[in-house]
Amino acid sequence: MKQIFYFILLIAGFSSIHSCKDMLDEDGNPLLDLNNTGGLSGPRALYREITDKDTIAEYQYSGLLVTKVLTDSASVTNIMYSGDKISQINFNGFLDLDGNGKLDKDSVSYTQLFTYANNNKLQTISENRSIFRRPPPVPPATTPGPQTLLKKEKSLYNIKYSTATGKLDSIIMRNGPDVVGVPLAFTDYSKTAYTYVGDNVSKVTRNYGTMTGGAFGAVTGKYSYEYYAYDDQVSPFTLLPHVYKISRLLSTVINDKESLILSPNNPKRWSVTDLSPPIPTPIVKSTNYVYDPQTYMTKGYGVNYIYKPQ
Repeated sequence: MKQIFYFILLIAGFSSIHSCKDMLDEDGNPLLDLNNTGGLSGPRALYREITDKDTIAEYQYSGLLVTKVLTDSASVTNIMYSGDKISQINFNGFLDLDGNGKLDKDSVSYTQLFTYANNNKLQTISENRSIFRRPPPVPPATTPGPQTLLKKEKSLYNIKYSTATGKLDSIIMRNGPDVVGVPLAFTDYSKTAYTYVGDNVSKVTRNYGTMTGGAFGAVTGKYSYEYYAYDDQVSPFTLLPHVYKISRLLSTVINDKESLILSPNNPKRWSVTDLSPPIPTPIVKSTNYVYDPQTYMTKGYGVNYIYKPQ
């Protein structure tokens, strides 16, 4: 778990970016550089998230629905719908699963299926995940072999919303190996709790532990993420589906620092704390946001947000 903590701090360290250049969307339509112009007026969609080094996310749409997300190293997330609700998400590509600040060379493929309660709130996510690895070269060859299945695992997420506010309250994850011919037994769990000030997420706490015989064991790791000093401007993530944002948070077990994407506004400071030491020490990060005239945030925490007309 220490490895996870150091990774979070590494990612948090990005604090400056260069200006984005004018560009075209996937249909060839020109996009405005919102950091240098008056921005868009009227309905919009989030198009790209860009750092000074790379495009970290590109959103593609069918009509008003986001249906594909392109991320690092040609990774692809495909989003499917039943009516206006997300029913399935498929991911193929690369993630940082070991928390070292770099994308793993192992490739990942997962499918998430979403079920909803009678009130149309998300209730469960079931996930099947496969991880592939290139075996080392066999002499006299000098290049690794093709990606080969390393392991498979299953996860079940139970989602709870507050009956009083309707906001996301908690997520319980159960995870275990998927082995042919062996009954599924969950071996690991996490419990994540969300706290709010107004409509914005103010604190996220995630506990990790192991499971035996279907029972939760003692907590083996605990982290807290807090978000402060929210502005009154519009977060770019308000333009993305809520269920996709939850899927994004669950893409790895170390992504809770991104929980600010659940908020309608933008926190100027956030902190992460490893609660395991006797005297926990929070690490605080801050940013100065840039906005367009329509009050949408266009730059913060080392990322430029590019919009397009909807």
